[in-house]
Amino acid sequence: MEKGTLKQILLITDGCSNSGVSPMHTARQAFEQGVVVNVIGVLEKHQSELDPSFQEVEKIARAGGGVSQIVYKEDLSQTVQAVTRQAMSQTLQGFVHQELKHIFGEDRSLVDIAPDQRGEVMEVVEDLGESCQLDVLILVDTSASMRDKLLTVKEALLDLSMNLDARNGMNHFAIYQFPKQKETIGVIHDWAEALAEISVVFPRLVSSGMTPTGPAIASALKQFSQIEMSELMYDDEYRQEG
Repeated sequence: MEKGTLKQILLITDGCSNSGVSPMHTARQAFEQGVVVNVIGVLEKHQSELDPSFQEVEKIARAGGGVSQIVYKEDLSQTVQAVTRQAMSQTLQGFVHQELKHIFGEDRSLVDIAPDQRGEVMEVVEDLGESCQLDVLILVDTSASMRDKLLTVKEALLDLSMNLDARNGMNHFAIYQFPKQKETIGVIHDWAEALAEISVVFPRLVSSGMTPTGPAIASALKQFSQIEMSELMYDDEYRQEG
């Protein structure tokens, strides 16, 4: 298996979308283009599984081939790290499943492999998780109801950056907010290998009333072309120097 690059959109939101195309539709489009959509729902303790916000969080992640987690503000930092790691493992296991199907010519999964061989495969998955390139675009809902949660979001993302620094593989992060005045999304932190500078940017965020989650996911998907273009330019320069 090639190491490749794992691409994720990590959506952090606290409520139902109320503007634009369905977020489930755009999450499905992202997954079809190789970008997994994971969702963290930052909800209030009185919101149950029957709440529309709760249900939408799960539906977006399911459509985007990712994982979802409901969390209360106090536990956000640990959850951001756990969801990112879980999504990496799930994506890699999906790659393994496809490899097995290619090798055996039939639909086989890890559970169909002998226990001793299954352990070896999982070791490969864990190794890939530590060594492959990880591109994560973090999409933060800054609608009016998220105002009192943004400080916790900032701290959680700094913790995530430091936690993933321990990996052997390269990390690329970008952070976008939605909505952003007249635009669908706005850049908070452009693509970089660490998120140290966000402590300066976050206090400037301005909350808005609408929650255009579907259009925001579609716009976020387009941002991955930036890092792909920069990597192609780097490869061209490297070959010319060689």
